[in-house]
Amino acid sequence: MPGHAAPLRSVSESVLLRDHTTLRLGGPARRLVTATTEADLVEAVRAADEAGEPVLVLGGGSNLVVDDEGFAGTVVRVATTGITSDLPDDVDSACGGAMVTVAAGEDWDGFVAHAVQRGWVGVEALSGIPGAVGSTPIQNVGAYGQEVAQTIARVRVYDRSSGGIRTFAGPDCGFGYRASRFKADRYDAAGGRHVVLDVTFQLPLGTMSAPIAYAELARTLGVEQGQRAPLADVRAAVLGLRAGKGMVLDAADHDTWSAGSFFTNPIVPAADVPDGAPAWPAGDGLAKTSAAWLIEHAGFGRGYGTGPARLSTKHTLALTNRGEASTADLLALAREIRDGVQAAYGLTLVPEPVLVGCAL
Repeated sequence: MPGHAAPLRSVSESVLLRDHTTLRLGGPARRLVTATTEADLVEAVRAADEAGEPVLVLGGGSNLVVDDEGFAGTVVRVATTGITSDLPDDVDSACGGAMVTVAAGEDWDGFVAHAVQRGWVGVEALSGIPGAVGSTPIQNVGAYGQEVAQTIARVRVYDRSSGGIRTFAGPDCGFGYRASRFKADRYDAAGGRHVVLDVTFQLPLGTMSAPIAYAELARTLGVEQGQRAPLADVRAAVLGLRAGKGMVLDAADHDTWSAGSFFTNPIVPAADVPDGAPAWPAGDGLAKTSAAWLIEHAGFGRGYGTGPARLSTKHTLALTNRGEASTADLLALAREIRDGVQAAYGLTLVPEPVLVGCAL
């Protein structure tokens, strides 16, 4: 009717979350707001909170498993952009370092490519990871021997509890293995307390990478662990390794219709690591072992499954949608694998993606 605002439900039929996740799973959202500016982002979240609406903050959708029933609230898609540094464009890359601030909605791999091109060192081994920059401190994203915690100087957020803007220095972010205060601090059952607005990275300058810490990457580059390699070579090698495991998005390849690694590597008492399993010291008598090894040796090989949700044919840590899967199909496979590993080794695998409206 003239003079009346349209109800939120009026846009629900046209917004399917499967169109916004790399798993291509998830039912309808009541409302989707796309925020292209920081002010829009803050206002969209604040307005939904004031209305008592559950809020789902959506970045690249690469780490989400959304229920088939969808999300009965407001989805705020972060589409802010901007990369700024404290250095002029013509600075000599042989000296000093850069403080680089990146808007939360920037594509992560696009930022990494830009960093490599500019000679900003410290994120090159994180090439090919899908998703948005603002999501990376939440999970403390890591791969091939690097984590964002190693280079994050500060994270600026909107605090939903106080209604203000806060800045956390790197040491105050509570970073751990796939963990941070941004993941731990909850606002309600639907979402976290802190909405990331931008991330500032402190990056050395140069043409050579940070020391190569991951054995597989070092072998691929033909260097010893601890040595360095040209930035562009490291990026190319990582992209090749990830593509070989189905971890670089490709719409034509169902092995990439996934949320990446579905389970985190368990950290357990060193004495509990199964015989023959890889183990890395984790401090205080603990060790980190390989979820992929546990899955495979519990009888779940590449391509396992007979339905529309199966393990990737390239990597046992990725649960994939073969084209017609539902979230229920994917979770049934995840439960089967989790329970099989538990029965075989007494270790419980924990999912890495954020589960929205569903649970294992």
